Amino acid sequence: MDDGKIFYITTPIYYVNDIPHIGHAYTTTACDAIARYKRMKGYDVFFLTGTDEHGQKIQSAAEAKGETPQQLVDRVHQKFRELCTLLNASNDDFIRTTEERHIKAVQAVFRQLMEQGDIYKGTYTGYYCVPDETYIPENSMGPNKTCPDCGRPLTLMEEESYFFRASKYVPQLIDYYEHNLKAVMPKIRYNEIMSFLKSGVHDQSVSRTSLKWGVPVPGDERHVVYVWFDALVNYMTAAGYLDDREKFARYWPHVRHMVGKDIIRFHCVIWPLMLIALGADLPVEVFAHGWWTVDGEKMSKTRKNVVDPFKVVNEYGLDPFRYFMLREVPFGNDGDFSELSLVGRINSDLANDLGNLLNRTLQMIRSYRGGKVPGSPGKSELSEMSAAILERYDTAMNEYAFDVALKAVWEFIGRSNKFIDETMPWKLAKEEAQSSRLDYVLLNLYEALRFTALLIAPVMPDTSARIWSQLGLEGEPVKMMIDAFRWGDGEGAAIGKSEVLFPRIDIEAWKEKRKMQEEAAKIPHEPEISIDDFKTVEMRVARITKCEEIPKSKKLYKLEVDLGYETRTVCSGIKAFFTPEELTGRRVILVTNLKPVKLCGVESNGMILCASVKKDGVSEQLTLIAPEDENIPLGSRVS
Repeated sequence: MDDGKIFYITTPIYYVNDIPHIGHAYTTTACDAIARYKRMKGYDVFFLTGTDEHGQKIQSAAEAKGETPQQLVDRVHQKFRELCTLLNASNDDFIRTTEERHIKAVQAVFRQLMEQGDIYKGTYTGYYCVPDETYIPENSMGPNKTCPDCGRPLTLMEEESYFFRASKYVPQLIDYYEHNLKAVMPKIRYNEIMSFLKSGVHDQSVSRTSLKWGVPVPGDERHVVYVWFDALVNYMTAAGYLDDREKFARYWPHVRHMVGKDIIRFHCVIWPLMLIALGADLPVEVFAHGWWTVDGEKMSKTRKNVVDPFKVVNEYGLDPFRYFMLREVPFGNDGDFSELSLVGRINSDLANDLGNLLNRTLQMIRSYRGGKVPGSPGKSELSEMSAAILERYDTAMNEYAFDVALKAVWEFIGRSNKFIDETMPWKLAKEEAQSSRLDYVLLNLYEALRFTALLIAPVMPDTSARIWSQLGLEGEPVKMMIDAFRWGDGEGAAIGKSEVLFPRIDIEAWKEKRKMQEEAAKIPHEPEISIDDFKTVEMRVARITKCEEIPKSKKLYKLEVDLGYETRTVCSGIKAFFTPEELTGRRVILVTNLKPVKLCGVESNGMILCASVKKDGVSEQLTLIAPEDENIPLGSRVS
């Protein structure tokens, strides 16, 4: 392996105080796509992701749930492992900051910085944002002493703390960035970081005494290491900083971080300052991507619009989701998630363009050449175009411009579809004299698909493998070298079984389904209960033996109900929907352990279960709930 072709890519480690959402899926998918691409270009790739599991938020969340912090992180971190599986991520390692290998690495880093005088003890007073676990300088606060990032009120705190001499190394970091203009990307983030550095960076508090859930400071266990200091070291831990120095020497000089723009200062200021102090290489690049809104609105639990990647993948498939995230917006910009836009991409780009090209090509090879790819000499417009497309694709992928890379591929797919319309193979097949021309057309279309399958593999590995199989080829595109592709090598292949890549989604049916779901979402629901709560409700099969009107009521009937072992009187507000004759003799389900209550002078001892259809809060239709089987004895318990 060429030592110059080494690529170490990381996602941020995800904080386990909440479940995964589209933001986590976005970063992981982007890192996975670039990792797969680099492998297909012959690089030795190390791809890391994981979870950040210490800090005040974890301790507080665990206390609120009545469990230990370790129990909470053991439970929640599993969701992020499941996200990796869901996304078909090809990560080489998954690190947890509660692992022993990481705790030892953090303490080793902390100890080294203390021994060389770059960490010292002092007292810190400042305004602290608990949700973001960071102190906020007064000149950066929002209105009324609020956090500029999350808007929440800040807490004034004073505590003994260890400090990292960050200010000492700022000139070196500025010099590094001035000589490495792509060390922070995109450009707007580079400018932001340089402005921040030049405005002055104070020494950083790197320990806490106000909580216990963290890595103990070596030699002073009253303190735990500040969660951000702890978390950043994970990138070194996984690369073998302590336990595999050969691995560390191989991968660390080639490390690149991909993060959300909200944590760029930690990764582009604090982290490189720590690395300078340690004498370690700085990241080759930190790329900060944007945030996702949903249908133009900020994601929030209050709005109930947080995009759950598990639900999206379950409904639309993994590769369409991966394709949409990386195609929809320029990487680095903010993006808007819209299911309608996702459906549009599936129908247009995936079903119409790619799916149609595959289906038409294989059908013609099967019909006109018995399923075997013919040979044909000479170059074509498509073969010449492929070289230019590959050059544009490579440039874009190396700049994390996934949307640009995919646009180039789809331009090629579009030209290939037009090539069919221009050459009209169905006409050529009717003329014996055009046999060689037909061979030329079919071979070039086949090669166009083979080329396309390779280029989409980093973003849509499953789809590329399905295309590969239908082309009758062995192996997986993601395990092949893009640069080894040679136009014409597919000659003589026997195509495989065809299948629809992406079924079209009926837009009108989809809109109707969404409308029904939105209406259903407006239905008020009671708070969740446990199974033990449910078991306290006693319901039994009963029969109405008598129904009388209550003179003082317009809504209530007085019912006598037989439970087999006893008879009860129940008042029920179903007068508008049934006559006494319709009710007498009907079997029902009765809630039997409600406290008796007097209604219009009649003591009611139970409640009959009904299902209703309401409009504007008023019942328009009512149905009695009862067992279908008439042989179930009266008094039988319903559970």
